[in-house]
Amino acid sequence: MSDKKSLSGRRIVITRPAGSSADWRARLETLGAEVIELPLIKVSKDVNPETLTEVFEGLSSYEWIIFTSVNGVKFFFEEFHRVYDDIRSIGLVRIAAVGEATAAAVREQHLRVDLQPKKASGEELAFELIDREAMDSAKVLVITGNRNREALVEKLHESGTIVDTLPVYKTEETDLAADPVAGDFRAKGADAILFASPSAVQSFFDQAAALKLGAKARKPRAGSIGSTTTAAMKQLGLPVDFEAAEPSLDSLVEALMPKLPRG
Repeated sequence: MSDKKSLSGRRIVITRPAGSSADWRARLETLGAEVIELPLIKVSKDVNPETLTEVFEGLSSYEWIIFTSVNGVKFFFEEFHRVYDDIRSIGLVRIAAVGEATAAAVREQHLRVDLQPKKASGEELAFELIDREAMDSAKVLVITGNRNREALVEKLHESGTIVDTLPVYKTEETDLAADPVAGDFRAKGADAILFASPSAVQSFFDQAAALKLGAKARKPRAGSIGSTTTAAMKQLGLPVDFEAAEPSLDSLVEALMPKLPRG
């Protein structure tokens, strides 16, 4: 994407957690946008010590570890490095990752990603893994949050795979009722609002009263990072005005541009 001021004068709402939005803000501001941050969810480490100990003791028994999010990579390896001082302690397990950002986070650990599905979804990863090799009785560890990737786990179970899950973080809705930025959004609206996860979509829906636009506010176009988020928006009756072709901010902006009125 060109770095021309293609979003000059546009108000763009981002809904990612506060600790994960800096890169999106910087990129959008480079394109000339006024960025409004509405962190609809917050993510924090949440690990059961007994489950973690059991998984670490049996790491060598897994054929695959599957990471479905950057947060999963982050919090898993925080615990891994707390316990082990050598990355080789992870053993000969192969690694699968959903999405380029997740894969990049794995590579930052100096580990190779053995499987990354062409389409960034847990279900697609399961299909590609099953097509790639016989998974009957294979033992797999899926690193998750408190809102599990049910489709991924279910598809693997259907193929006869033995699946263990290790939740390492929790996603919670934030309360924006008294947030001054939310007040600005209610009063002025925006040109677009960008959703990057089903959890953020659910929180936006649940906080509809706190985020209701004023009579003179600009109604934003609503954009989705990908098919899973789009499905959540449709299920809740929220409009989907544009969807990214690839799960990235640049792709999301590319999809947004034709939807913006001229002027």
